[in-house]
Amino acid sequence: MHTVSLGKSGPMVSAIGLGCMGMSGMYGPSDRAESIATIHAALDAGVTLLDTGDFYGMGHNEMLIGEALKGRNRDQVQLSVKFGALRDATGAWIGYDARPKAVRNFLSYTLQRLGVDYIDIYRPARLDPDVPIEDTIGAIADMVKAGYVRHIGLSEVGPETIRRAATVHAIVDLQIEYSLISRGIEKEILPTCRELGLGVTAYGVLSRGLISGHWRKDAAKPGDYRAVSPRFQEGNVDRNLALVEALRRVAGAKGVTVAQIAIAWVVAQGADIVPLVGARSRDRLAEALGSQAVRLDADDLAAIERAVPKDAAAGARYPEAHLAHLDSERHG
Repeated sequence: MHTVSLGKSGPMVSAIGLGCMGMSGMYGPSDRAESIATIHAALDAGVTLLDTGDFYGMGHNEMLIGEALKGRNRDQVQLSVKFGALRDATGAWIGYDARPKAVRNFLSYTLQRLGVDYIDIYRPARLDPDVPIEDTIGAIADMVKAGYVRHIGLSEVGPETIRRAATVHAIVDLQIEYSLISRGIEKEILPTCRELGLGVTAYGVLSRGLISGHWRKDAAKPGDYRAVSPRFQEGNVDRNLALVEALRRVAGAKGVTVAQIAIAWVVAQGADIVPLVGARSRDRLAEALGSQAVRLDADDLAAIERAVPKDAAAGARYPEAHLAHLDSERHG
């Protein structure tokens, strides 16, 4: 496994990270034993960066990771945690809270659930419209001084917010969606990160499975977020799957899978970008890690661009109500 520096001020991490959200019900039922086995397989393969959120399964995901890490060398793993999203007993999203006292509260619960003494990268999941970003970052900076947090990251924010946050404390990375069919960061956000020396941890590199090469129209199960995701809706999904078939032809000519070429494309956009793969099984993880062996030359990249042109996807990456809360969309 290759390693890279996460931004100019961050830790060395594996060139591919494991996004653990799908192990806690966001895409329908998951298998606890297989989830833990997948985390173990990732660690054994040299993956060091594990990404989670304290609201994934209302704490379930953190406890799952904590269980998987028992008996492992804590210092060989980087835990990236998002906080601030609020949910009710039905699982509905009811807002964000990034006040300084909320930061301290969320962090204490996270440390307990994960069973660790510190978090490697701690980040607000979204910009809280009622709290200046300087206050939120200042509160995390206090936790850095106290030894509970090693580094500070951001998630789904635009250039102005990135700049303001960076005046308070060094920011190691921005976590944001980036894939062949979600390229909105290329205009302003990615250049801002590069100007300021932030890395990018890219989630959704397979667009929630849509461009994995495995998705079928009848695959959604009860509780699966994709049932409401615009790109999976009737009228959009067929157009998007046509892009996948075009990409499959390019991948086939190169002797790799659709998922592997899609991940390799993200990696090819710069050494400062670390893709987070959301594998929920050892088979999918092995396929994703196989992307490390894929080298894309200029002809390959041109063929991929022809198969999946920029802005070719049908539908937004989130429902309209969710997009309204994304600073990255308002100021991207």
